[in-house]
Parts: sequence; structure tokens; C-alpha cells
Amino acid sequence: MVQYFIDNLWLMWLIASIAFMLLELTNGDFYIICFAFGALISMVFAALGLPLWVQVLIWAIASLLCIFFVRPPLVKKIQGKKNERKSNADALVGKRGIVIETIEAGGFGYVKIDGDEWRSISANAAEIAKGTTVTVISRDSIVLTVE
Repeated sequence: MVQYFIDNLWLMWLIASIAFMLLELTNGDFYIICFAFGALISMVFAALGLPLWVQVLIWAIASLLCIFFVRPPLVKKIQGKKNERKSNADALVGKRGIVIETIEAGGFGYVKIDGDEWRSISANAAEIAKGTTVTVISRDSIVLTVE
């Protein structure tokens, strides 16, 4: 059986490629799929009868080229704008809240947004009365600017 695989190295590369693809299913970061791509390229050269050391070299080069030139656009295409999602305090900009402590003219007060209380200032330095609904227009550290 070993002699069969030596005579048909393309089959070894096909099996390796399938194994890499199955491993990629458990991972999902698109590195292992590049090794599968390299194995498919090597399979073609194995079918042409090139020596094993050349096939391994082609596999390594094809895998590296895939990692550097195919993976980045693939990841960007699949993930889309998922990485641009705002989180934590950055997600407050644009939200509406209620003034729970009067924001003094040129001073500070407190606004409640989604159950959390935030120190806030008025965008135009005017007083905003308690109970007023406001919108967050910016954030500077833990102080919100509202209008």
C-alpha cells in the first residue's frame, strides 16, 4: 500500500487538502484553508511527476502566497463591516437619554441612558432642566456632550 502512495503522490496531496479543509471548519480564521490550496497546487505537480521535494517546495510557496495575497481580501469580504461596530461608551453617540440632574449653564449634570448615569455637559453651554430628553452628540472620556 505504501508503494501505491509513492507511485500516486497526487492522492496524498488530495487527502492532505481535504484534511486541511476539514480542519478549517473547526477554526474559521482562513489560515488553514491556504494550506489546502497549496496542497491542491502540489497535487497538480505531483500528477506531472515532479519529485517530492519540489512538490513540498511548491506547497510551501503556494501556501505562503495564499496567506499574504488571498487571505486578507477574503477575510475583509466575509467579515465586512463587522469590525467597525462601535461598542461600550463609543456606542452612546446618537443615543437619547433623560436628564436626571439639571445640567447647569457652562457646568455639569447627569443623564440616564439605558439604565446608566453619565456626567454630561450641554453642547451650547445652556442650562438643561431635569426630565428633558437629550441626544448624545459626542463623548470626551466619561463626560458626554448632549443637546
